[in-house]
Amino acid sequence: MPSNPILEVSDLACERGEQRLFEDLSFAISSGELIRVQGENGKGKTTLLRTLCGFVQPVQGSVRWAGRDIHEWDDLFHSQMCYLGHANAIKDELSALENLQIGAGLTGVEVAETVALEALRRMGLRRREHLPVRVLSQGQRRRVALSRLLVGEAKLWILDEPLTALDVGAVELMQELIGEHLSKGGMAIFTTHQLLQVAGVEIRHLVLA
Repeated sequence: MPSNPILEVSDLACERGEQRLFEDLSFAISSGELIRVQGENGKGKTTLLRTLCGFVQPVQGSVRWAGRDIHEWDDLFHSQMCYLGHANAIKDELSALENLQIGAGLTGVEVAETVALEALRRMGLRRREHLPVRVLSQGQRRRVALSRLLVGEAKLWILDEPLTALDVGAVELMQELIGEHLSKGGMAIFTTHQLLQVAGVEIRHLVLA
């Protein structure tokens, strides 16, 4: 795989039920770029993100990674991509540490305990690493989910409302982490109803009309 792969979307159309959400959508994103997907509720923002991950099959068009359809890459593409949905996708009965290690493992990323602990602490969860997440606040639970971004070597981050339930400090931390990711050659596509700014980075806007 090239060291700087590009995600290319060509003539994409998606439907929900019998409703056409969007069509004729084409764009590309490469190293160091940041795209915000915008549109009114129900216009297909989440559907688009899940299609970019390969979780939803479009009715038309293609999504290509490093020149090949994402469905041809199988696990290799998913090792290069990290998706964070609107829901946290964590288990209440497991600790923050267990959620991070098991969640990463399900995507084929093995995370050593020392690495997982460092990620959780970077996300502001020091002294909460071994607590069951059911006792954590909503903001802390979101931080557990976001810690997944800090393990593995994903070049592409796909983030659906990553700032949900975060306080001002955590929002600033996320902006910092995205900036670091882009500076290392990463790329990110996100949706948000909140203000997100990354120092020195011009955000491209993709509007689903």
